[in-house]
Formats: sequence, C-alpha cells, structure tokens
Amino acid sequence: MTPCMPALFLGHGSPMNAIEGTVHSRQWEELGRRLPRPRAVLCLSAHWETDGWQVTATEKPRTIHDFRGFPPELQAFQYPAPGSPELAARVCQLVEGAQPNLSWGLDHGAWSLLCRLYPQAHVPVVQLGLDRRSDLVAFVELGKRLRPLRREGVLVLGSGNIVHHLGRLDWEDVEGIRPAGWAVEFDNWVAGRAQAGDLAALADAESHPLWPLAAPSREHFLPLLSILGLRAEGEDLHFPCQGVVMGSLSMRSILLDGNPCV
Repeated sequence: MTPCMPALFLGHGSPMNAIEGTVHSRQWEELGRRLPRPRAVLCLSAHWETDGWQVTATEKPRTIHDFRGFPPELQAFQYPAPGSPELAARVCQLVEGAQPNLSWGLDHGAWSLLCRLYPQAHVPVVQLGLDRRSDLVAFVELGKRLRPLRREGVLVLGSGNIVHHLGRLDWEDVEGIRPAGWAVEFDNWVAGRAQAGDLAALADAESHPLWPLAAPSREHFLPLLSILGLRAEGEDLHFPCQGVVMGSLSMRSILLDGNPCV
C-alpha cells in the first residue's frame, strides 16, 4: 500500500509565534521533525478568503505581512519557500471550479507555521483560498475532494483557530492560565465531535449556542472542517497541541496520522 501523508490543522494564534519561542512554536517544531517530509504543502489559511476556490500558482510566492502593530522584525520576516504550479494545477483538477491565482503569496496564517515546521523553506507551498460563498458543509466536502493528495506526498495543512474572538482577548494571559469558560467549553465540544467523526455536527456548528462567541467571524473555523474531511474511516486522530491562550484563542491542533490510509 502506498504510504499516506498525515494531515494537520494547527491553531496559529498570534503571528509572534513565528519569531518567539513559545510552548506552541516549540510543539510545531517537534511536529516538523517527526512527520514524514512531504513533496509539497497545500495550506488552507484563515487569512485568505476568495470569491470561489482559488489556488496560488506562482513559482516564487511572496511573503505577505497582512497585519499591523507588530514589531519591525516580524514585518521584515521572509519565508522564501518555492511554489508549485504543478500542485496548483492538480488542485484545480480535484476541486471543481478552482482557478489559479498569480497575485497572492503566503500570508501569515501559512508562513508563521511553516517557518517552524520547515525552517529551511525547502518544501514547496501552495495556498488554497477559502471560498467565502460556500457554507460549512462545502468545506467538509472540499476535504474529501482533496484526499487523493495524501497518496501523492502532499501535506494538507489547515491554519486557523477553533475559538477566535479578538474582542474578548485577555492580553495579560499569554500563557493561558485563565481561559474563558465558554471558550474551553466550545473547544472541548469541537474536540469531542472531531474525535467521534461527527462531521454533521461540526458542519452545523453555527447552530451551537456558543458559536457567536467562539466564531464571531467564521474564517478561522473553516480550515478545520476541510482537514477533518480528509480523514479516512478508522484513521487515528490526535491533539498534538491544546490550550486556550489570551482568554479566547484556542491553540488546539489536530493531526490525522495516515493510519489507515485514505
């Protein structure tokens, strides 16, 4: 049987994780060391929403600094990973209606994680934009369409946060000592449904009473659904990172380990 690449959802939190040694950035580094090296990475980042599905198709994607108020060293950070027009074309085959995009690059939802997973920037990276017109069910179905990539040596990486409410941040609790109770409750609910393979419940998460607090805008939740859509029947699911930091940012990560293969 052809080996199957793992699939990964990472709660990315603050872009400062790219340059600061935090518990989570160290966990991402450890993941990068122990996971098999992929032929390429396909990243679904909360920070690129598009009209329809769009795929970066440049050979040298630029590093995008899509934030304000952070120190100069973060603004100057570069992640010069190559792109992969070949992978972009393959994604367009698998996802009906997907179109190549030659203007976007790698936003911080991608490079703040990738610089920890693959600090040498030697693995080609393609981003797939989140179709703002699609519902939650469509993001689960997107993951199912992308399943063949796992047999082709591609790591599909989702970048977002299960709980992401910037208006409720506790700026003094960077270590996650006193998370909001509602944030922990929603994070645990999602973890339980994910472990159980209950995609129907997660695709209906907007009806959960805590959804308005956990996801006042939905873009950070969407990549999770696609990663879970990649899961094979009976495949093991792990939580390599956990915790709610700054009151209302879930750093929970989900790893599909590729056993059994899709």
